[in-house]
Amino acid sequence: MMLIVTSTGSVSKRLIDAVEREFPWVLVEQVESVSAGCRAFAHPVALILVDVALVQEAEAAAAMLARVHPQALAAVIEPYDKMQATSFSAVADSALFRSVLPMDMRLDIWLSIIRLMLCGGEYLPPGSVVGARAGEPGPSMPAHNGVSSGPRKAESSVAELTARELQILEMVSRGLQNKLIAAGLGLSEHTVKIHLHNIIRKLGVHNRTEAAARFRNARNGNVLFD
Repeated sequence: MMLIVTSTGSVSKRLIDAVEREFPWVLVEQVESVSAGCRAFAHPVALILVDVALVQEAEAAAAMLARVHPQALAAVIEPYDKMQATSFSAVADSALFRSVLPMDMRLDIWLSIIRLMLCGGEYLPPGSVVGARAGEPGPSMPAHNGVSSGPRKAESSVAELTARELQILEMVSRGLQNKLIAAGLGLSEHTVKIHLHNIIRKLGVHNRTEAAARFRNARNGNVLFD
């Protein structure tokens, strides 16, 4: 089940209908306050989407939400009219939120992010740098290609990638395109694209070519898992 907490209508009925068509096994419940979401529902909640305007209220109820929905991932909804820095800051300072869901994406990409979150994955828009926990620079705005033009994390290494991200990056390094990677791994092309965005963000590179070069260098130097 997916729980949407918003009093501003950030997620329209059209989007909810699209989610239910794409994931017919997922029930969507929408409430207007965090307190209304702090209760048990008929089905376990896998994903909680909270409007950025209600983040502080959700943080105050974090313990209750975790107790009532122990398996749920929580994400901040980033409405069209909000600055990215607001959402990124909410995630950087949060013990509850680990993801940001932008609302200005194409529907197919947006649904791929929902799929990733429903499976327990985390998502931050390419170009975001949420480093407040480590004292790193704050968020930078993405370039037009969806990749950050701001500060790069020079210390980022291939070793920071997940097993799935390493698998995809290895296939990219062999010259495979998203369609072939998706077919080989049993994923959708859009899910592969989301993983690639996260890989590029983690490595602090500009594109897949640079990411593949970083992978080859790490493999040749046997430093993948330092």
